[in-house]
Amino acid sequence: MGLFRRLRVKRLESIIEKVQKKNVGKRYLMLIIGCLIVAFAFNLFFLKYNIVCFGVSGIAIVLSEFGINPSIFILASNIILLIVAYFVLGPNDAKNQLVGALSYPIFVEITGLVTEHINLGSTEMIVIAILGGVFAGIGYGLIYKSGFSTGGTDVIISIICKFCKISMGNAGLIVNGLIVIIGKIVFSWDVVLYAILVSYLISVFTDKVLLGISRCKAFYIVVDRKNEEIVRSFLMEVPGAGSTVIDAEGGYSSNRKTLLLAVVPTKNYFLVKEGLREIDKDIFFLVCDAYEVSNVGDFV
Repeated sequence: MGLFRRLRVKRLESIIEKVQKKNVGKRYLMLIIGCLIVAFAFNLFFLKYNIVCFGVSGIAIVLSEFGINPSIFILASNIILLIVAYFVLGPNDAKNQLVGALSYPIFVEITGLVTEHINLGSTEMIVIAILGGVFAGIGYGLIYKSGFSTGGTDVIISIICKFCKISMGNAGLIVNGLIVIIGKIVFSWDVVLYAILVSYLISVFTDKVLLGISRCKAFYIVVDRKNEEIVRSFLMEVPGAGSTVIDAEGGYSSNRKTLLLAVVPTKNYFLVKEGLREIDKDIFFLVCDAYEVSNVGDFV
């Protein structure tokens, strides 16, 4: 049994490694473009107008009021959190965040040299907030679609999710809510309300660029009995995913099948889709939006 388990773990690691190596050049290009767009939105809309968006960038905006360079703070924070991710979440998580975590603060510094010469004049704050949310949402959508991350508070959210056994959405709400509260200590209520609007728009447009507008995707996966165990094990390795097993029968062949219903965070859609195809290139699965998921603990 021990040998079988080790072989299964090795195969799972091989599947994830193959997925992460697919279209690497295209995915890195997507990551770089996404980081550039987010950095541009950060400097032009958020930093210039003190709109405390979420993540390490939001904290950087607060600290910029005390003379701390935002790009240096973001870089230092990302390096520290990368080290934490390496030891707490594992080398693979840290590796997926490395390029984004280092390139984003560099782009913040570079785009800052450009945006300081752009004057939006007397543009209404509501327009600034909407444009900032849309641009940043598109950028984050490209980043998540690449299968990588910019690190930062994503590390903290993953750690909370892992050890506190709560969903990634709730963990993100806790972390980003605290950052907005920090923003209120320094800035006025008006800025905080605009920050809430920006956070909402970023969330909507990130999901829209990535795939649809839902936070989760529901996978209906039909597998042969011989592949049931490996598919179930694979889904268990995906952060934030839950699944249940249903006995099924082929409509024409009457062969006994297994139907796996899995709910997966939208940001892990690429990993699950390509992972299933690595297990069985002819596997049948259906994906649809899951607009609300409740009582995940019982579902798993």
